Amino acid sequence: MLRWLIPFLILAMPAWAEDVVLGLSDDRVAITTSFDGHDILIFGAVRRESPINTDEPLEVVITVAGPSTPIEVRRKSNIFGIWINTDRVEVDLAPSFYAVATTGPLDDVLSQTEDLRHRISIDRAIRSVGAPPSISDSGKFTEALIRIRRAEGVYQQLAGEVILDQQTLFRTSIEMPANLTEGTYPTRIFLTRDGEVVSKFETVILVRKVGLERFLYNLSRQQAPIYGLMSIMIACIAGWAASAAFRALRGS
Repeated sequence: MLRWLIPFLILAMPAWAEDVVLGLSDDRVAITTSFDGHDILIFGAVRRESPINTDEPLEVVITVAGPSTPIEVRRKSNIFGIWINTDRVEVDLAPSFYAVATTGPLDDVLSQTEDLRHRISIDRAIRSVGAPPSISDSGKFTEALIRIRRAEGVYQQLAGEVILDQQTLFRTSIEMPANLTEGTYPTRIFLTRDGEVVSKFETVILVRKVGLERFLYNLSRQQAPIYGLMSIMIACIAGWAASAAFRALRGS
């Protein structure tokens, strides 16, 4: 019985079955004391089992996300001439870094339904379930968070930054800023056609502190009293050295 069904299953498969073959210039980013950012080149190819479908062009969407954590967003109000915090909303999960690069405007290459399903856009990548009943405009807090982090360069929407050659080879460069959070950065590549996702590929980029930066980070987490004493000693030595240098300059 099964062998009679196989031909019908094959005919039911999409005629343009496509998969992603991916490459990364680096799958590990080392944060050192002199780290000032890093560019990741993401490139790949579309593997096909049939000729290119020229009637409906293929599009590519690439996302890179940093570790997600809860964050509290506060709003200030002017009360009697003084700006004070009056409202706050707890955002359940917000990525510390998020970049979405596309071959064209996101609304053109991805439908709202697919965005909701895969959480691709910056808005969808942030999860904010609820807010206090007293706050009726909780969406503005999420908008403020996105606005601030885009200004800092940790949220990036790179429309048209994915180059797609001959509907087969694609590449883009993601600029990762100096203030990266250590952790695993999921990287996703979506192939879309007419706004619908036809293929998806996932990998990760590892961001780790190394050298002195790693030693100080581990010391601050595992031996907090020792780290505190060492910080005080370094501050005292630096202050004494600056004072001695100043006295020497005045004496000369």
